Formats: sequence, structure tokens, C-alpha cells
Amino acid sequence: MATKQRSRNRRHNSSRDRTQRYVAPVLDPSWQSPYIPSSAERHANLKAVRTFARRKKMPQTIIVAAVSVLLIVGFLVVAWLPAVGVAVAALYAWDLHRSDARFERRGLTIGATLLDQFHAGGTNEDRQRLAIVLDRLSATFGVDGVSALIVEESGYNAALVPNGDKYSLFVTNSLMSDFELIELEGVVAHCLARERLGLLTRESVAGAISMNDEVRRALAGTGTAYRADEVAAAAIRYPLGLAGALRKCASQELATTSYFRSPSYAQSRWIWFNIWSDRPQSDLSDLDDAELRALALEEW
Repeated sequence: MATKQRSRNRRHNSSRDRTQRYVAPVLDPSWQSPYIPSSAERHANLKAVRTFARRKKMPQTIIVAAVSVLLIVGFLVVAWLPAVGVAVAALYAWDLHRSDARFERRGLTIGATLLDQFHAGGTNEDRQRLAIVLDRLSATFGVDGVSALIVEESGYNAALVPNGDKYSLFVTNSLMSDFELIELEGVVAHCLARERLGLLTRESVAGAISMNDEVRRALAGTGTAYRADEVAAAAIRYPLGLAGALRKCASQELATTSYFRSPSYAQSRWIWFNIWSDRPQSDLSDLDDAELRALALEEW
């Protein structure tokens, strides 16, 4: 009898041991949402213009560095040559810093340039609606000093650009009249997301420099519009609104007189919500293509 009882106890204990033990959940304090721009990502974008400018001056930098080294080791011949070498290196470093700052400031006038290329448009109701959306989303993204302008243009597009020490948000009147409120919110959120990502400086400088399209695109960054979509959609919590806006942009046929078919747009395209307005057909191999961006948001 005792043997049978011990056998039953062993079976009971064995079945009890096979159950999974409770493990308390532990949160990772270092985890960060991929849809929130990290400080490292923002810093890399802000640093892109300076890195680009220094690469352009790399040949001169190498020459000055070589001359400075030769002068510094020249103490074997003349005692005061090292002082000259240090002075040359210091002066070049100071000039390089000033050159970097001048290069970065080239994008600060792009807002004024756009003002000269458009006429004011939109109704009072449109301006009030845009102001309300911008005010709410500016608080969400933590962006200050933004003035909104509705411009007369048949093409759907929008851009947030530096204008001195502030920002200007350009929205076409056709977008204001044809887009639903949730689609307009998606467009404005996308523009503000670019500022949160630190993209505005590199994109505006890319639109201001006189270089070929390949160089400008490298400076502006590939896939940046796609990334701004992710940040914007996560912030407004409704990716289909932004997807709907992109669908309308992708399906629109522009008039031949549209600004978005002009050489001015071709140079400054990197600042606009729809980077490829003048593209005759969608290119689904390009992350910044409007149709591909819409597809990605619809599958989110």
C-alpha cells in the first residue's frame, strides 16, 4: 500500500514539474521605438552637410597638411619653421570651419526663393484649416517658428523649408482643396517629421547648390522621404491618411505649365513632400517613390 502511494506521489510530482514556471517580465530600459528619431540619427543628418563640404575640400586639406608637416619637421634646417607650420595649420583649420558654416547657410534662403516663384492662393477657410492642423502637429513634433503659406499651383505638393532662423511651410492650393483632413494631417506631419529627423539642412542645401543631380541626391539622402513617412505615421497613428495623400500625388497628371515640371523644381525637388512629381511612371525600386511609399503605409 505504501509503495502504491509513493508511486502516485512521484507521478503527481513529475506532472507538476513539467509545467512552465512563471517568469516575471523585465523591461529593457535601453529599448527605443524605431519610429522615434534617435539622437544619433538626427546628429548624422545634421552632420551630413559639413561632411559633404569637407569631402569637397579634401585635396586642399591634404596639400595643406603635407606642407604643415614639412614645415614642422623643418626645425632640422631652420629653427623657426615649426612655428610657421603650426600657424599654417591653425589658419587653415579656422578657414575650414568658416567655410563649413557658409556652406550650411546656403540653404537658409530657399524659403525666400520659393516665395518669389509662387503667388499666394487658397481661401480664408483653407488658411484657417491649415493653421489649426499645423498648430496641433507642431506641438506633437516639438517644432516652433513655422509660418504656413498656401500657394497657387495645380500640382499636389508641400514643403517645409528654412527661412532664415525660422521655417516656412508651403502647401499648394490644389492640395488644400482636394485632400481630406486626415490626408492633409499626414502631409503636414511628414514635413514636420523631416525637421525632427534633422533632414532640412541637408535637403535645402542640396536644392541650393549648383551640381549634378547625382551629387545633390547623395547630399539630400536616399530613402529620407520613406523614413519621414514612418515617423509621421507613428505620430498621427493613422498611416492610411498619409497613404491616401501619397496615392493622390502618385496618380495626378501635371499640367505642362506646373511648377513641378520646371527646372527650378528639378533642382529643389529634395525639399518637397512628393520628390518625384515629374516622374512619368512610378519606380517601385526607389524608396522615395510616392506609390511605393503608399504601398508600404497600406501594409503597415
